[in-house]
Amino acid sequence: MISVLFGLASALSWGGGDFVGGLASRKTGALRAVLYAEAFGLVLLFGAVGFLPEAMLSWQKILLAGAAGAIGSLGLLVLYHAMATRQMSITMPVSAVLAAALPVIVGAFIEGLPPLAKFAGFACALAAVWMVAQDDSEKTQLMRLSDLRLPLFSGLCFGLYFIIMHQASNETILWPMIASRSGGTLILLVFVLARRVSWRVTPSAWPLIGLNAVLDIGGNAFYILAGQTGRLDVAAVLGSLYPGATVILAGLILKEKINLLQKLGILVALVAIALMTI
Repeated sequence: MISVLFGLASALSWGGGDFVGGLASRKTGALRAVLYAEAFGLVLLFGAVGFLPEAMLSWQKILLAGAAGAIGSLGLLVLYHAMATRQMSITMPVSAVLAAALPVIVGAFIEGLPPLAKFAGFACALAAVWMVAQDDSEKTQLMRLSDLRLPLFSGLCFGLYFIIMHQASNETILWPMIASRSGGTLILLVFVLARRVSWRVTPSAWPLIGLNAVLDIGGNAFYILAGQTGRLDVAAVLGSLYPGATVILAGLILKEKINLLQKLGILVALVAIALMTI
């Protein structure tokens, strides 16, 4: 039960972070918003180590966590590009479902098959992720293989992040996040330099960037705790429900319409949560 609560907390925190990050991206551009949020979060984590000292990780786990962060940030860049150039109603669900499904497959080999109720919960959660990530604001187009390549790649990156980070963070919390965020920041920095993107940020975006960093740190911390107290697949699947939190916040704060499929997805997510607590 405690693992489920941590997993839900990670979804809420990540979803809130994506919502705030989306607002910051509207003001100053997605790439700058993500880069500065990553860097600010890194500063916060180094400060936290001074108050909550932990044993240093082995070099193997530092490299694992750094690779996880780099892969996750690469997936984020690919996802943003796919959302900008392809049908969003295809991009988000495909990426989110693969990110959730991959840890389930790997978890079955590493930790054995889960009980039947949890397995049914996973199926409901994957369906919920697909439904809440749908966007009916654009006309549905014929799905082509070329439309799926980038979403599948970003989903693969996010799934690998879940798996690798779980392996790197089974003992501590702060140092794995520091290593992960360092790897992610490095990838984003290289991309900004290569694209020669402006470094200037709209002043009104800074509070949103700071809040995004805090919420993203919270999401990662809760995901690590969920993995430490339970199974990889439970932590990853529950964490992957973050689009639901983003959709709900957009409806409450921005008054964006939540379509029928998204509402149904939220209900299915509640069923999934109940099944995973049995």
